[in-house]
Amino acid sequence: MAAMILDEICSPSDLKNCETRYYTALAQKCLTDNIQFQYAWCLVRTSNQQKLKEGAGLLQDLFRKSRDDAEKRDYLYYMVVAHAKLKEYEIALKYVDGILKVQPTNHQVLDLKAEINKRMKRDGMVGLAVAGGAAAVVGAGLAALIGVAIAKSK
Repeated sequence: MAAMILDEICSPSDLKNCETRYYTALAQKCLTDNIQFQYAWCLVRTSNQQKLKEGAGLLQDLFRKSRDDAEKRDYLYYMVVAHAKLKEYEIALKYVDGILKVQPTNHQVLDLKAEINKRMKRDGMVGLAVAGGAAAVVGAGLAALIGVAIAKSK
C-alpha cells in the first residue's frame, strides 16, 4: 500500500483543474484550506521535483495554521510522501517518527516508514554502485597511465 502511495501519479487534467481552482481562489481572496489541500495533494502526486517542493510547502503551511489534530496528522502524512518522493528520506523519517510518537500503532504510517527505509537502502546501494563504478574507471585509467609510463621508461 505504501509503495502505491509513493508511486501514485496525478493525472495532468486533475492537476490542471486543482491548479486553476487554487489560483482562482487565491486571486479572489477566498482560498480555503480544502482547496489548498487538494492542490497540494495533486502536486505531491507528480514526479516533478519543483512541484513536489511546492506541494510540501503548501502542506507545511496548512500544518502550521491548523488547530485540529486529525488535520495536522493528515498534512504531516502527505508531507512525508512529498519528502520521500524527493528522496529527502531523513526529513520524511523525522515526520514519520513524529506521527508515531502520538500514534505508535498506526499501520499506515508504519508501512510508509518501512517503504521509505526500503527505498533509502535501495537508493544507497545504487549510489554505492555508481561510486564504485566511478572508482573502477578512475583506477583503470591510472593503471593504464602507469602502464604507459613503465613502457616508455624501458
